[in-house]
Amino acid sequence: MAEDKKEPWLNYLALSTVIFAVCATLSTFKGGGYSTRSVLSQAQASDQWAFFQAKSIKENLYQLQLERVQLEATLDANAPAAKAAAYKDAIGSYAKKVEKYAKEKADIQQKALDWEKQRDDAKTHGDPFGFAVILLQISILISSISALLKRKLLWYLALPVGLFGIVFFADGFLLFF
Repeated sequence: MAEDKKEPWLNYLALSTVIFAVCATLSTFKGGGYSTRSVLSQAQASDQWAFFQAKSIKENLYQLQLERVQLEATLDANAPAAKAAAYKDAIGSYAKKVEKYAKEKADIQQKALDWEKQRDDAKTHGDPFGFAVILLQISILISSISALLKRKLLWYLALPVGLFGIVFFADGFLLFF
């Protein structure tokens, strides 16, 4: 039985396929990590916005109470001193509560915006990894077909596709696009 002589370019094909496979695997892991970070950040942002809404409702309730007591105090302008002092105390108390909730809302809003920024950053990094996986898988497929058919021309087609995949892989880290 005669052995087929192995063509030298097949060694390079195997090496390039391994490189593409390693980059595809790393792209999958990094892309998945960024995807998870994006989902978790979105959940945290949603929680903060819900908390913001709860504080807004409480602030609004105290604002309504404040306006009601102010109106009562205005309508009862000739009230005895004790009643006028009670109105003044209630107005001061409700005004402090409104101010407190307004400040808390501002802090919560900033936290929500920070979580949204983290989500957007994770999406910005994750998208190139997704493109890289697609291109690298295509190049691995074409390289495999090239090896099976022993067609060097197919391998030449797989190389630029794989190189574009590697460029997107690098872009996931460096964001140069």
